[in-house]
Amino acid sequence: MSRAPAAARPSSYSWLQIVRLGLVQTALGAVVVLMTSTINRVMVVELALPAMVPGALVALHYAAQVLRPRWGYGSDVGGRRTSWIVGGMAALCLGGFGAAVATALAATSLTAGLTLAVASFLLVGMGAGAAGTNLLVLLATGVESSRRGAAATIVWVMMIAGFAVTAPLAGHFLDPFSGLRLMAVSGTVSAIAFTVAALAVVGLEPRRPPSSAPQTPRKPFREVLTQVLAEPAARRFTLFIFVSMLAYSAQELILEPYAGLVFAMTPGATTKLAGLQHGGVLAGMLFVAGITVFIGGPILGSLKLWTAIGCGLSALALAAIALGGPIGPDFPLRAAVGALGFGNGVYAVAAIGSMMALAGRGGEAERGTRMGVWGAAQGVAFGAGGFLGTLAVDCARLVASEPVYAYAAVFACEAVLFVVALLIALRVEHASVGRRINPLAQAASFQLNPGFDAR
Repeated sequence: MSRAPAAARPSSYSWLQIVRLGLVQTALGAVVVLMTSTINRVMVVELALPAMVPGALVALHYAAQVLRPRWGYGSDVGGRRTSWIVGGMAALCLGGFGAAVATALAATSLTAGLTLAVASFLLVGMGAGAAGTNLLVLLATGVESSRRGAAATIVWVMMIAGFAVTAPLAGHFLDPFSGLRLMAVSGTVSAIAFTVAALAVVGLEPRRPPSSAPQTPRKPFREVLTQVLAEPAARRFTLFIFVSMLAYSAQELILEPYAGLVFAMTPGATTKLAGLQHGGVLAGMLFVAGITVFIGGPILGSLKLWTAIGCGLSALALAAIALGGPIGPDFPLRAAVGALGFGNGVYAVAAIGSMMALAGRGGEAERGTRMGVWGAAQGVAFGAGGFLGTLAVDCARLVASEPVYAYAAVFACEAVLFVVALLIALRVEHASVGRRINPLAQAASFQLNPGFDAR
């Protein structure tokens, strides 16, 4: 593979520029939260549809994540990431507004409403995939190694901020509820989100000089994808992302029912328990970001180390939660759930930082495809995890004498998955690729990549 000219490599993004990229995630989260919470609730409560209807629509949104490698390849071929981010946000926002229109339409014509909803949720999934994949490619290109953990924390937290700000504001303006009001709120959120995202990325991506354009015909997508997946490091990292995200998301829909059935917690108490877990995730992310940026070094600055610690802590916490059920009310469930959140946060920020580091392994010409492969593994695993977690509980209850043992078995399986993910991550190796990298990244690449050597 030919070397990319030095002029094609941007200087490292400043913290302000990283925050600007994080605003894209904020905008993305603002649109998606209306799909997964508000529109979900309207379909089930106001329209009295079966819960499986919005569940299937959200599953479509996740299924569309398999197209992420194609969106990444498209930006590789075109040489510009910004246009794909803006185009993806346009599709996302149009799909978000379309879903609101579909929900209002379903009140009078169920067939027409659900048909439009299917198209809208697919559009949301494709738009989120195109924008999110290429946003991470920009971060991987422009963030120096020592800042990757902090950059991953920033964009993740800003996405959560999009959820946190949009949901209560939208809820305020939706009362008293009507289909027209839902469309007005969704349209306003979509318009603001697109404007914020488009303004945030203006001028961030450096233009490549004409001399950097490839002189040979581009390889077709299937050939590039096959080449990426043929590399042991890329293939193993894809497997790591899938297994770890499956373990990460499988407890999402079963933890609160477990706390209610086994520990007799009220709905309010289980909601607070979920809040404690999310707070632990944020604490874990901020902890790793602070350690890697302000202390760093060959040990404490190693994302490989923090990936292993995060997976290990998550596995231990899940094992404790599994053992806590048979112990009964005396078990400190809140402490175990808080530890699970902290371990999840440590794992998540280290894994995203490592993903950013490994994305450039094959050079600029394949960076988007690589990031797309891992984004697809993450999206599909996250979507499947919640469903498989609930399915596993239902199956286990058919053979278990008490519900507590069914839930305990599933939590134990999730703990095993995290251990498997840890072992896979430690086996990822990084062979040399014959190209120059940023000297700062080269000096730090050994400690900042999970299990691979930059020699």
